[in-house]
Amino acid sequence: MDQNTVYIFDTTLRDGEQSPGASMNMQEKRRLARQLDALGVDVIEAGFPASSQGDFESVREIAKVVETSQVAALARASKADIDRAWEAVQDAAQPRIHTFLATSDIHMQYKLGLNRDQVLALVDESVRRARTYTENVEFSAEDASRSDWDFLTQIVQTAVEAGAKTINIPDTVGYTQPEEYASLIRHLKQTVTNIDQVVLSVHCHNDLGLATANTLAAVRAGARQVEVTLNGIGERAGNAALEEVVMALEVRKDLHGLETNIVMEQIYPTCRLLSLIIGQPIPAYKAVIGGNAFAHEAGIHQHGMLKNKQTYEIMTPESIGRPSSEMVLGKHSGRHACQRRLEELGYRLEREQLDQVVEAVKTLADKKKQIFVEDLEALVLEEVYRIPDKYKLLYLSSLSGNMAIPTATLKMLVEDEEVQLAEFGVGPVDSVFNAICRIVGKCPTLQKFSVTAITGGTDAQGEVTVRIQEGEWTAIGRGADPDIIVASAKAYINALNRLAKKEEEKICARI
Repeated sequence: MDQNTVYIFDTTLRDGEQSPGASMNMQEKRRLARQLDALGVDVIEAGFPASSQGDFESVREIAKVVETSQVAALARASKADIDRAWEAVQDAAQPRIHTFLATSDIHMQYKLGLNRDQVLALVDESVRRARTYTENVEFSAEDASRSDWDFLTQIVQTAVEAGAKTINIPDTVGYTQPEEYASLIRHLKQTVTNIDQVVLSVHCHNDLGLATANTLAAVRAGARQVEVTLNGIGERAGNAALEEVVMALEVRKDLHGLETNIVMEQIYPTCRLLSLIIGQPIPAYKAVIGGNAFAHEAGIHQHGMLKNKQTYEIMTPESIGRPSSEMVLGKHSGRHACQRRLEELGYRLEREQLDQVVEAVKTLADKKKQIFVEDLEALVLEEVYRIPDKYKLLYLSSLSGNMAIPTATLKMLVEDEEVQLAEFGVGPVDSVFNAICRIVGKCPTLQKFSVTAITGGTDAQGEVTVRIQEGEWTAIGRGADPDIIVASAKAYINALNRLAKKEEEKICARI
């Protein structure tokens, strides 16, 4: 354990995926895990294997493809959970079991129905059980920030003596304040015997907007692992954002004097990849990676920037791997040019996948004059990282205007059978969605519909995101195309394919 290094534990695939609308399929999780590995995170928390068969399969697959990072599986403090976690993660190059148990009075009384002695016994038992599989065991005291400090000391001492190598002190509900949290970390370092033999970790939620501040305060107090997510996604108001914590440590190295193993130039490509996968745009004012993070409009700011960029920029776009929006490709661009640019964006494609993207670039170049890096990323998601199609759009024609009844004519492939029909609506998108519903024989509730331009210009691709619900299931769909109506159809069909995949997985789990 290097006291000059802060270890980055990324929980985007576990805690982050619990964010509403942020669910990912197997292929997307595998792709993101490989990118997290390229980013240089020390630990990837791949999921909670005991929660579902789908989560178990995802963790097992991620454990196989990650080359450098440790892969952690979450488990409650129970024999069955811990056994299931090991079964899922055992093939990883560096597996970790992460077991947890609530330690606050309110959680013990109302959620667990256990007293303090019973909780202490379970902590000892669960850590020792995990240790029979691997020495790389982490224990988390859920709701630690609202736990009694003396009892928490007992809990941590028990976990250390049972053999845990990492002890996590979560601010589970985003309740604590920076100095209070730092004091708790210092208290544990002073009262727990052999605490210097383990890595002290923190996991902060953002309910009061203090997740990053609390995380950095804990690091200053001696914590050496931070549990974070890309873009700060997660339950409720989210988690401490990886990009914020890492860049705060980097930019203020004069204050913290600490290193991370993160490849800084992969930060923006990784955050952007997550945004594309889950169909949730990065807010313009998001720290470090937002669209306005390096924009300067005020005259006095622009004057200073022209003289010296450091007057108003404490880091550069290039330092986080943010590409310029210059034209990068066109219809005459070859495979090597595409491959080089994709590698700069963090993508590693097989030859067949690269050929798909090259053809898509040429097709798009026939429709718009300039192709930007954002267009290229959208094409990768459209052509490569999509789930197998149960429903596929073959043809779309839309009629609309204030002198016509909005009408959509569609031809689709539904499980290898071509179906074509026309439908009316109150507008072009409504008519397209009505036609799709008739073709597939389903009409889920549309909960969200948003359109953004991927780049500037009147010929920009439109990126459409929809969220639909049918019964207990919800699904996010996204589609991109220079024609907004076509992009809307792609997004709706993508969401329907995700719903179909969920239903298929549920049937398989029952079998």
